[in-house]
Order: sequence, then structure tokens, then C-alpha cells
Amino acid sequence: MREAISIAKSALSTGDVPVGAIVINRDGVVIGKGFNEREATNDPTAHAEIVALRSATARLQNSRLDGCTLIVTLEPCAMCAGAIAQARISHLIFGAWDEKAGAVGSVWDVIRDPRAIYKMDVTSGVLKDECAELLQNFFGEQRKG
Repeated sequence: MREAISIAKSALSTGDVPVGAIVINRDGVVIGKGFNEREATNDPTAHAEIVALRSATARLQNSRLDGCTLIVTLEPCAMCAGAIAQARISHLIFGAWDEKAGAVGSVWDVIRDPRAIYKMDVTSGVLKDECAELLQNFFGEQRKG
């Protein structure tokens, strides 16, 4: 999670919300990284999770990431939760809760919905205070400006 937090800070240089994500394989090797790039690329799908998934699937030359873990600093939204499931991630770990748009327990639970076809393990709240502080500082600065 600390690496995802470090990656999240990269988004600050482009004015993007500081969310970071990494994908690790079964051996614990990072195979994909990403931070929010919506503002930088004018792409509404360029959330940290999607960028990290794209990076990992490109590296593996496979759209399925069975056995891999996605670590992200913020609870995924509905779009990202769907993409995570489609990528066949085995374990999702996230830090801060997103009480406005979270789709892994806060507002919705796309990942653990009993009707979901693909099941994965979820660990929430890892370094949640550090992850939340990064976001709170960003939005506090946005309100000042």
C-alpha cells in the first residue's frame, strides 16, 4: 500500500485526484502501476485502477489477471469495480473508503454482490488514514483555490 500511496502523489503534478494503484503477481512482483490521469489525458476512464490494469495486462499480454492482487489507495467506483472483476483479479486491497462513489461496500458492492459471476477476496481499510489524508489535503487545497 505504501507504494500505491507514493504513486498516488504523482497525480498531483497534473491536477488529478491523488489515487494510486499497483498490480502484483503471485510472487509479489509489481507488474502494473497507475495513478489517476483523467485530467492529464482528458479520459474519464483513466482512473488509477484502470491504468494499473492496462499496464499489467500489457506486460503479461493477457486480459486475465488470475492470481494477481490489485492494491489501490481508494475504494473503487462502479466502473473500476467492474473492470477489476472482468480482469479476474483474485484479491483486491484498498485503503480509504469512498462514501460518495465507492462500489466495494460504501454505496454499492459490485465485487461481492451475490449475483456477481466472478468472486474475489477483498481487504479494506489498509493504511486508510494515510490514504484518506492524501485525498483530504488535495480537496482542501482545491477549495482554497
